[in-house]
Amino acid sequence: MTERIDTEPVDMLTGEDEQEGRRSADSSERAYNTIRKLLIEFKLKPDERLNEVQLSRSLGVSRTPIREALNRLASEGFVSLTPNRGFFVRSLSTEGLIDLYELRSIIECAAFRLMCERADDAQIARLTAYWADIVDGYQNNPPDEILIKDERFHLLIAELSGNPELANQLAAINARIRFIRRIQIERTHDPRQVSSHSEIVAAAVRRDAERGMQLLRDHIEMTVSATQDALKDALLKVYTATDSGVPGRRRRSAKER
Repeated sequence: MTERIDTEPVDMLTGEDEQEGRRSADSSERAYNTIRKLLIEFKLKPDERLNEVQLSRSLGVSRTPIREALNRLASEGFVSLTPNRGFFVRSLSTEGLIDLYELRSIIECAAFRLMCERADDAQIARLTAYWADIVDGYQNNPPDEILIKDERFHLLIAELSGNPELANQLAAINARIRFIRRIQIERTHDPRQVSSHSEIVAAAVRRDAERGMQLLRDHIEMTVSATQDALKDALLKVYTATDSGVPGRRRRSAKER
């Protein structure tokens, strides 16, 4: 009897712990979705320091879920963490963007070549099956879904290269450009991207490394151009909204200009 009495409180505490864990996870997820939406809609401005206390109050959750959400957003490239200073909204700048896309192109082309050399037919079939599963209606997906599916497509090629470091490096680059790519996809998604993916898969099936690498270079260059345009629009949107929203600031007339 004593053993049974001792066991019951432990079970009850375990159940309470599990319930508390679920509540914490729900709060963290809600904070993540809300803050991410604010970032995408530019309600939080580039380079702005994120006040965890204010976010905690406005969202009605403790600081722990806020911190968990911000760490997750930092891993995705939406915000940056500066030691001893806190979290900041990701800066919108063309500086370094081209370098990252060049590195992405180098990694993906190397991965495609190695995939053609090393992957067996069953592994190539994984790429074919993945694209066949998502191609219908791909263009009509919400921006978040398009971004996720696109990243998985390219990461799968890296994984099939047989070199895990290529996949790790590509994942790291994706995290750094994800924020601006999300803006670009929401602004416009070139329908040529769909046919480009299909041609890349066809080259993989033929194990035509040279053709596949050229397709990837063209594909990424297409994305770079669209991303640069999206960045310009985003900056205009952000700073126009900021200027018009400053109390007491008067727009100059044509004569004053």
